[in-house]
Amino acid sequence: MAINKGVRSIGSGTATVVAALALAVALTGCAAINVFGNSSGDPERDSETQEITSAGQADVFSIKVGDCLHAVQNDTVEAVPVVPCGDPHDEEVFAEFSLPDAEWPGRDAIDAAATEQCGPAFREFVGLPWEESALNWYPLTPTEQGWAEVGDRLVQCVIYDPAGKVSGSLQAAGR
Repeated sequence: MAINKGVRSIGSGTATVVAALALAVALTGCAAINVFGNSSGDPERDSETQEITSAGQADVFSIKVGDCLHAVQNDTVEAVPVVPCGDPHDEEVFAEFSLPDAEWPGRDAIDAAATEQCGPAFREFVGLPWEESALNWYPLTPTEQGWAEVGDRLVQCVIYDPAGKVSGSLQAAGR
C-alpha cells in the first residue's frame, strides 16, 4: 500500500494524549489507506477570512490554525473531516509550530516539544492554564515516514471539550 503525501499522527508521550485517546476524541486516521476515501485536498474557504465555509474532507496538510474538525479514531491521519466553526464540531486547531529541519528526533522529543509549545499556547488561547481548564488538547505531529519523505515538520495543537461537541471557537473560553 502506498501513501500519497505522507501522514500525521498524535503525539504519544503527554497526559493530554492519554486523555484524548481515553475519551476517543483524538484526531487520527489510517497510515496506509485513506479511511475517508479520496480527500478533496484544500477545504472550501472564505476568500477574505480564510474560514472553512462547508463541511468536507481535507488533506491533513491543508488544515490551519482556526480550523474546526470532527474527531476520527485511528493512529495516523491522511485526511480530516472539517466543518465551519459555527457548526457543532469536536476539535479546533489553536496553534502550530515547526520543528527544526534535522534528522528524525524521535517520538519522545516531538512530544516534549509539543508540550513545551502547546501548553503556553493553550493558556493564551483559552485564558487558563491547561491544568486548570475543563478543556483538553493533543498535538497532531509528523510521522517518521512523513518527516523523511515529505519534510513534514509541523506540529499542530488541537483543543477539544471532553464534555462533547461545541459550536463556535473555544478561544477565550476561560474554562
